[in-house]
Amino acid sequence: MKCEHCTRKECSKKSKTEDAEDVSAEASASPARAGGEKGAFHKLADAKIFLSDCLACDSCVTAEEGVQLSQQNAKDFFRVLNLNKKCDTSEHKVLVVSVCPQSLPYFAAKFSLSVTDASRRLCGFLKGVHYVFDTTIAADFSILESQREFVRRYQQHGQDACALPMLTSACPGWVRYAERVLGRPVTPHLCTAKSPQQVMGSLVKDYFARQQNLSPEKIFHVIVAPCYDKKLEALREGFPAALHGSRGVDCVLTSGEIAQIMEQSDLSVKDAAVDTLFGDCREERVGRRDGAGADGYLAHVFRHAAKELFDEHVEEVTYRALRNRDFQEVTLEKNGEVLLRFAAAYGFRNIQNMVLKLRRGRLPYHFVEVLACPRGCLNGRGQARTEDGQADKALLRQMEGIYSALPVHPPETSAHVQALYQEWLEGSDSPKVQEALHTTFQSPEHCTDSLDIKW
Repeated sequence: MKCEHCTRKECSKKSKTEDAEDVSAEASASPARAGGEKGAFHKLADAKIFLSDCLACDSCVTAEEGVQLSQQNAKDFFRVLNLNKKCDTSEHKVLVVSVCPQSLPYFAAKFSLSVTDASRRLCGFLKGVHYVFDTTIAADFSILESQREFVRRYQQHGQDACALPMLTSACPGWVRYAERVLGRPVTPHLCTAKSPQQVMGSLVKDYFARQQNLSPEKIFHVIVAPCYDKKLEALREGFPAALHGSRGVDCVLTSGEIAQIMEQSDLSVKDAAVDTLFGDCREERVGRRDGAGADGYLAHVFRHAAKELFDEHVEEVTYRALRNRDFQEVTLEKNGEVLLRFAAAYGFRNIQNMVLKLRRGRLPYHFVEVLACPRGCLNGRGQARTEDGQADKALLRQMEGIYSALPVHPPETSAHVQALYQEWLEGSDSPKVQEALHTTFQSPEHCTDSLDIKW
């Protein structure tokens, strides 16, 4: 029996009696609906990886990863907190928490606060740790490197058939699906710029560690993120040479997990400001990148490419919905000629359609922003869910309104990013940029050709 949510012809763990309608077509590695098959991965309750999610069958999650994922929970976080209370300082670690910008609207909506107040409340609650950062600066690096890579690929398109279209690689659910299931010829199209989470890992365990005169292994780095796929991403990144055998991210907790800890805690919370990697005091600039529910790779890369390649200044990026609200197109036209054609594909139905066209050589885009979650990262399954695991649509609409009202801060305007390019990486064209801000992808040669799945 074929599983509708995997491109494998046979699913070794799917029961023949299981109703196919019980599986979500737009799933990622996250909580499942109740009543699904109790397979091996259902035992990893803390990891939130279940069979009914298409990225969690045994072709994507290995047994070793399953064990590691089961440790990515609040217990691991409190384990380190308790270690730091012991008299034996040799076991102490510097606890660093980095918060994704798409998590803040969730806390703001859930606790009826402004985004700035929600940020300060969250930081105050987490001040049992040593430092609380936001990952905005890491997103800036990721977007800037994506911009440069797209311009380079566009200019090389005649010599390299895989240069275009360029597909974004910031979404770990999509990347895992591309690597483990699709393989070639899809993976060569993935942008090599690291995701914001991966960049933040390098910043904390390399730059910040050196600033504090610490070895990377003495830092325990926690990411607060809107989706469970980030837990898988923390395992994927391996051990970069610069980090001396230490992962950039040690543990990922979803926004929902943090909110649950806050609700169950009887601690009195005093508001506190977000820390900075530079150790300075600054006025809080709670903002967003130019994207609806995500980091806005499409809009930022589109503007940059229009200027660099065609000397066209684009003030407003106009989206045109195609098949549905989660598949949209943006074009740059001049004298009736289309110069750039970009698209956003959110959710696995749209991803599958995109992949079909790509494999058949019929995808008409230069660039596609790909996200596993419909409606973007705000709809990550680690936040805004009801008790039965469904999306809390009312809360999500409120979060989208909060997020869209935030001011847009283009990554090019960040003085801290430009300073870090020089101080940390020795220039934007330095060989260190490749190691710190770029990655490679697995490309299995033998992947299924079963592309007639109903998504």
